[in-house]
Amino acid sequence: MSEQLFDDAGRRGRGPASAAAPLAVRMRPRALGALVGQGHLLAAGSALRTAIESGNPHSMILYGPPGTGKTTLARIVASTADWAFEEESAVNAGRAEVRAVLARARERLAGSGRRTVFFLDEIHRFNKGQQDALLPAVEDGTVTLIGATTENPYFEVNSALLSRCQIYELKALDSPQLEQLLHEALADRERGFDDPPEVSDDAVRHLATRCGGDARTALGALERAVETARAAGGAVDLQRAEDALQRKAVGYDREGDRHYDFISAWIKATRGSDADASLYYLAAMLEGGEDPRFIARRMVILASEDVGNADPQALLVATAAAAAVDRVGLPECRINLAQAATYLALAPKSNASYAGLNRAAAHLREHGLQDPPAALRDSSYAGAAKLGRGVGYQYPHEHPDAVSPQPLLPEGLGDERFFEATDRGWEAEASARLARISPRR
Repeated sequence: MSEQLFDDAGRRGRGPASAAAPLAVRMRPRALGALVGQGHLLAAGSALRTAIESGNPHSMILYGPPGTGKTTLARIVASTADWAFEEESAVNAGRAEVRAVLARARERLAGSGRRTVFFLDEIHRFNKGQQDALLPAVEDGTVTLIGATTENPYFEVNSALLSRCQIYELKALDSPQLEQLLHEALADRERGFDDPPEVSDDAVRHLATRCGGDARTALGALERAVETARAAGGAVDLQRAEDALQRKAVGYDREGDRHYDFISAWIKATRGSDADASLYYLAAMLEGGEDPRFIARRMVILASEDVGNADPQALLVATAAAAAVDRVGLPECRINLAQAATYLALAPKSNASYAGLNRAAAHLREHGLQDPPAALRDSSYAGAAKLGRGVGYQYPHEHPDAVSPQPLLPEGLGDERFFEATDRGWEAEASARLARISPRR
């Protein structure tokens, strides 16, 4: 790729190439002070800002949603340092393209002493071998690598390369920041619109709030709205903004970070008994194309892990919803999942069974496995009685309340208590019964 810091469309005011470029390209900031957002990374005195302004940037991976300024920031890093800028996309580039970039960087360094920023977009698309090929050049300073990814680099980038890069997480822009960008585009007669129509505040607000924090999407929708208004000879009102943006696709990736983030949020919201939050995260997953069977499996787990015996029916509701998903399928099974989600959110909560199991497992790991009492062991085979198996077993149904009067834990464990019932829901009744019938309580 060319080592230009900005393509012709971004560098040349209103020439033919610039006029043909998308608004988001034309409005790309060229200096650190013009970059909107990412204050958590670029505040005065921050490590990243200091490295950029010093003209001696380090290798880094920029991680964040689309349209948050990853490419722009990489270009600003190179521009501020006055280094050459090489750009490739891991979607299209292979080892040959990478070797060519590295060769040019070596020649440049040896010939003029000028260093190179190598910006690799979609770095998570490179396999381990391709990522490993970058290591020597990054390590010896042939290039300063800036990788960009929308996926969690800790999952997608190998550890050797991660250890040589600083990771910076960019955040989606908020509505006021996006409104600022849109107003700047409307006011900039050189790079924005030379003669824009009237644009209502409602239209700008709608574009800023409905684009999912993505500056590229917001600017693209504004450009379409302006073109439509010009063709019709009118203003950009809310209706035209809605038409230009249409329905924003949910920024959700079934194979990536948000797959885990949103199911985690759903579990925690449902565990926290917030039915509204539970439905919101459920809707986000379904709108984003998540497999409803995956959601149903998590509901079945949560029914026992977090509701438990505070409401034993929760497990029945969850398993019924899972069966409905298999039987009904989308789109109707969304209704079954919503019913289950709200039931689980509003049900009384107890993790007593799960916690009790963990305590029992911890005891086993610490003290080792101990045999059951002889009276409880299998006596169905010939010779079992001679070994004492089953001898002395007392059938519970022959005793009051069908409660066994004999020790049932292994010898020496009679004082151990693994299950601690709560006072919530049905488990409160279980707790009272436990106190009444257990000789060890």
